[in-house]
Amino acid sequence: MLPLRGPGGAPWRGVSRRLITARSIALAAVAAPLLLVAVVLAAVLSPWAWIAVVVLPIGWVWAQVVILLQVPAISWAELPEELAIRRGRMWRSLVTVPYGRIQYVDLESGPLLRALGMATITVNTASPESSGTVPGLPTQVAEELRVRLAARGEAKRAGL
Repeated sequence: MLPLRGPGGAPWRGVSRRLITARSIALAAVAAPLLLVAVVLAAVLSPWAWIAVVVLPIGWVWAQVVILLQVPAISWAELPEELAIRRGRMWRSLVTVPYGRIQYVDLESGPLLRALGMATITVNTASPESSGTVPGLPTQVAEELRVRLAARGEAKRAGL
């Protein structure tokens, strides 16, 4: 289990569980047509295509399990000097974005995320290595976070 408090006692906040639904729908939108094409090819062209008909559902289930494990492992914390974003269970990563390096903050929400009431925050810096993304935030939380991060970035840059 991931700790609930970050460095300095800051609480880690998870992303919305609805992100599982969004990613599952996107997976189904890709996997279902592929499975349909594999079935048609197997029935019409070659019995070898039945291998794909068997393998595709196995891959679909495996990808769904990965989604179910991956989404709860994404969390973020607003620390005194930086935004920390962590993700992953097996291959863990922790990205910290110092407020003074923030150039701009993007808020993105495609049709599926919008329908589920979510958005993605992307914090951009001059270096791609220190930029970070927090997917699947409730829209209101994402808008408030964008405003806070932009303000902190401006304040820290003004103090440099």
